[in-house]
Amino acid sequence: MDKVMKLASQRAVVVFSRSNCCFCYSVKSLFHELGVGAAVHELDEDPSGAEMENALAKLLGRKPPVPAVFIGGQLVGSTEKIMTLHLGGDLVPLLRDAGALWL
Repeated sequence: MDKVMKLASQRAVVVFSRSNCCFCYSVKSLFHELGVGAAVHELDEDPSGAEMENALAKLLGRKPPVPAVFIGGQLVGSTEKIMTLHLGGDLVPLLRDAGALWL
């Protein structure tokens, strides 16, 4: 859990992902289109990935725990939460407040 929280606080936006996950791809693509330089940690490509995935599953209370998105060091949620914020017009202000967007 410590490694996850440390990584989650190192950038304005952090995405824990799996390289073969279509929901993860959607979230990463959205951030890219918005001009956000999110730190992406592909759990299936990281030697500590299984450990981090277990920690995220406990934190989120679900498996699989990806994508797991942190904004400003705080857990925001998964695809559904990010898309709901985006469609409701609340994602960009949240990203701006976290320093992920300069517009």
